[in-house]
Amino acid sequence: MDFCLSEFQEQLQDVARRFARKELPEIGRWIEETGEPSPRELVRRFADMGWLGMNLPVEYGGQGLEAIDALLVLEELAKVSPAAAFPVFESCFGPILAICHFGPLELRKALVPKVVAGDYMLSVSMSEPQAGSALTELTTKAMSVDGGWRLSGQKRWCSGAGHAEGYVVYCRMSDEPGAKGIGAVFVERGTQGFSFGKKEALMGFRGIPSADMFFDDVFIPREHVVVEAGGGFNRMMRAFNLERCANATMGLGVAQGAFDYVLDYVQERSQFGKPIVDFQAVQIRIAEMAMKLDAARLLVRRAASTLQDGFPSIRDSSMAKCFSNEIIRDVAGSAVQLMGAYGYSKEYPIEQRLRDAWGWGIAGGAIDIQKVNITADIVGRRFDQRR
Repeated sequence: MDFCLSEFQEQLQDVARRFARKELPEIGRWIEETGEPSPRELVRRFADMGWLGMNLPVEYGGQGLEAIDALLVLEELAKVSPAAAFPVFESCFGPILAICHFGPLELRKALVPKVVAGDYMLSVSMSEPQAGSALTELTTKAMSVDGGWRLSGQKRWCSGAGHAEGYVVYCRMSDEPGAKGIGAVFVERGTQGFSFGKKEALMGFRGIPSADMFFDDVFIPREHVVVEAGGGFNRMMRAFNLERCANATMGLGVAQGAFDYVLDYVQERSQFGKPIVDFQAVQIRIAEMAMKLDAARLLVRRAASTLQDGFPSIRDSSMAKCFSNEIIRDVAGSAVQLMGAYGYSKEYPIEQRLRDAWGWGIAGGAIDIQKVNITADIVGRRFDQRR
C-alpha cells in the first residue's frame, strides 16, 4: 500500500496550486459578488492547461489520465474558489463521463472534443419536485415516436441550468416500474419546447447556477438516447460512484482553504499579549481540523484508486463522500469560530466557505442516503424505503 504521490502527480498538483493562487482569487471574488458562473475565458484557460476532461479517453479527445490525477487538480482549484473550479469538476466527473462509458459512439465523438476544448458545457438533470432521494419516482417521460422520442416533464435542482449548452436528462422511457423504466437522453439548450425557470437563490454555491427545467413535447432524435430503459439506469448510476469522489474533493478544497486561511490567522492574531495559537484550546481545534481533513482525503484517494471497470465501488465512494461532507462542515464551522466576529463578516472569506461547505452534503446525494448505501453494501441487500 503506497500513500505517496508519483513525481508526475506532485508536479501536476504543484502547477495547479500555483495557478490557483495566482489566477483565481480575483475571479473567485467576482463570482461570489455577482453570482455569475466562471467566465468562458477562464474555462478556455483550463482547456489550455489540459485540465478539462483530463481523465477522459484519448480516443474521444481526453488525456486518458487517472481519476486521482484529476482530483488532485480539482482540490487545488477548489481551495481558492469552488465555483471557478466547477467547469473542471463537470468536464472530468459530470455527465460527460457517463456518455464516454455508456453513450453511443457518435455522441461521444460529437461532445467530448468540444467539452475538452472548453467550447461546450454539459450538465446532468435528475431530480424533480417529487423525486430527489427517491429518484426512481421521477415522472418526466419520453414517448417513442417516428424517428425518436417526445420528452415531457419538469426537472429541478439542475446545476448549470440555463448556462450549459447540453443536458443529460434522466427520464421514464417505458412503463416498467422503478429503475427498469428509466433511461437517459441528451438535450441541447435551445431545442424547441425546452425552457428554464427562474434562477435559484441559494445559501451558497454562488456562480453555480440552478433552475427548474421544463420539457414540453421536446423531440429527441434516436441518436441522442444515451441509454434506453432496461438496465441502462443502473449502469449509468455507476458513473456517480466516481462523481461522489469529486463532490467530496470539491468540499475538501473548500474546507482546506478555510483551514489554510485560519492557520495563518491564529498565528497573527494576538489576545492577552500573545498569538492565539499559543492557547491550548486553539491548538486542540487546529489538530482536530487537520486530522479530519487528512482522514477524508485518504478515503477519497482510496476510492479513486481502487477502481473496477473504471469506477470505484458504491461502498468506497459513499464512505468518501459521506465522511468528507460531514467533516468539511465541522472544519468550516471551526474556522468561523476561531476567527470570531471576523469569521462571521462578509469582508473575510470564511463565512462563504461555511455556506459552500454545507451544500456538498446535499448535492449529489444527501449524507444520510450515502449511509443507507454503505449499510446496504455491508449487509448485501438493498432496502425498500417504501414499505
